[in-house]
Amino acid sequence: MGVMTSTARRHTTLATDLGDLLAVADGDALVGLYFPGHWHPPADGTIGAPVSPTGDPVFETTRSELAEYLRGDRTTFTVATATAGDAFSERVWDHLATIPYGTTTTYGTIARELGGPGLAQRVGQAVGRNPVSIVIPCHRVVGADGSLTGYAGGLERKARLLALEEPREVAESRLF
Repeated sequence: MGVMTSTARRHTTLATDLGDLLAVADGDALVGLYFPGHWHPPADGTIGAPVSPTGDPVFETTRSELAEYLRGDRTTFTVATATAGDAFSERVWDHLATIPYGTTTTYGTIARELGGPGLAQRVGQAVGRNPVSIVIPCHRVVGADGSLTGYAGGLERKARLLALEEPREVAESRLF
């Protein structure tokens, strides 16, 4: 018998050094990755049946790629993702996926790139409701002054993710 793959919505818990993450998949795509205490958790009844993270290709890929990323051995993710937001949120989430590893941008910059500075608050709301944390890198969005503003997984985790991605020469310059 081959490996059975599920096409139904399902969830599992992935242990990481950032906490136990709730991972949700639908078919062949990761549709949710949530921190403990997440600001905008999935709605009740939307995460499907609990499954083991082993034996499920989506969860195995997610777990492996997260571990590599958190060790500093991976800068991009290949696990397929699918989101189901409104048209504007989808544009924001697509934009987040283009922010290079080790760089940050601001809510205002994204707003200007998507149509105008007046969209900054809507951008912030969409970033905060990103359902696929880390993989879709909402942690790379900071305040206009570079401050670590809001993060659905908590500012401590946002700071850890940004420090992980910090270029070596920048990190080393802090030593002097």
